[in-house]
Amino acid sequence: MGKLQEFDITFTNNKVVYGPGESISGTVKIKTGNSLQYKAIKVNCQGTCGISSKVNDNSWTLEEQYFNSTLSVADKGTLAAGEHSFPFQFVIPVAAPTSFEGPFGKIVYRVRAAIDTPRFSKDYKAQRPFYLLNLLNLNEVPDIEHLSYAVTTKKFSYLLVKTGTLMLKTRSDLRGYIPGQVIKLATEIHNKSGKDTGCVLASLIQKVTYRTKRPVYDLRTIAEVEGAGVKAGKHAEWREQIIVPPLPQSALAGCSLIDIDYFIQVSLKSPEAVVTLPIYIGNIAVNLSPSRPIPSSPDRCGAGVTPSAPPAEEDPDDGLCAGGVVSEEIPTKSHSQQDPSGQPVTMSPSAFSHAPGAALPPSNRRPDASAPLFCVSTGATIPFFTEGDVTPIPTSCSLILPPEYSSWDYPHEPPPTYEESCSSANASFNSRQ
Repeated sequence: MGKLQEFDITFTNNKVVYGPGESISGTVKIKTGNSLQYKAIKVNCQGTCGISSKVNDNSWTLEEQYFNSTLSVADKGTLAAGEHSFPFQFVIPVAAPTSFEGPFGKIVYRVRAAIDTPRFSKDYKAQRPFYLLNLLNLNEVPDIEHLSYAVTTKKFSYLLVKTGTLMLKTRSDLRGYIPGQVIKLATEIHNKSGKDTGCVLASLIQKVTYRTKRPVYDLRTIAEVEGAGVKAGKHAEWREQIIVPPLPQSALAGCSLIDIDYFIQVSLKSPEAVVTLPIYIGNIAVNLSPSRPIPSSPDRCGAGVTPSAPPAEEDPDDGLCAGGVVSEEIPTKSHSQQDPSGQPVTMSPSAFSHAPGAALPPSNRRPDASAPLFCVSTGATIPFFTEGDVTPIPTSCSLILPPEYSSWDYPHEPPPTYEESCSSANASFNSRQ
């Protein structure tokens, strides 16, 4: 039997990222040293999702298929010694979801080629993956351009017999962002007690839900910002921002087995108090055109909360909020984001004070945060693409690569719902499709 020297699949123009409804074409290349008999040469294109309750287990407990097409490029015959090429073309369905890879499941797309040989002869197989990006347009999410806020009041005891009250309120400038944009946060803490609070922490958290028989909730912290505590009897404000790194988009429309949600969690360590702001991560930025109001910066006192009475008149220079409570600024202690080794990368507070492009490698910085970013995140692995037809190269930038999944006890408990943390709730984006 002839010896196979080369059996490979190449895509037209070396393209590796496609969109729903696009055609994917290429060539199967075969090189033999001698003649090779075959019954058929077939090319298959498929997209599937599989999930499991075990980490990195490819024996899926549940699967779903988005498409599976097979094309016969050559019928029974003999390949003469030398090089041979067989073109192919498939159309990707419009409802196919974005590629994703995680520890408990993945959405994968690939083209396979097979040479079926006569009985008792060895069959030959080759495959090449490609990535699908089903764009999430944030402008299609209801109320996406509005401010998002949450408030909680905590009563607590200290020194055995004393009690106090703490109010924690947070709000963000938008409800949806794309990679490279900045999440602007404003937090107020009113400490009505005789005890200093612990540090305040703001985290961008990803929750991936794998819908096995017993759903698996996989949580990881993408970025954290830590601020100082609040002195006894003081009212303080904390303004910070988090740059959104390349991340899988919210929702994964078209997939019924994997959900991706993001939220901002602001918490105090002592006394324990937590508020949660759900946000969307998409691919097309919110269009703040003249027809859509630009969110105003958070007010210094009571922003986002409907007052029960007109605010008291105040001197703009006296540093007081309504009611005569002194408002102080909370200093930021550190920003951190994990690198792929699982070790946190700690940066000075000024590290996140640059333009959105500062989070990207120098060769890919873009002054316009709304411009398309030539990168695709697939969860646990992020192939990074530059503009044009090139081979995907994983980036080594610690601000781009996602952190390893946390070592929290498994299975994870789901985070608080929006209804539990906020005064109003929006239905999920998926339910509106």
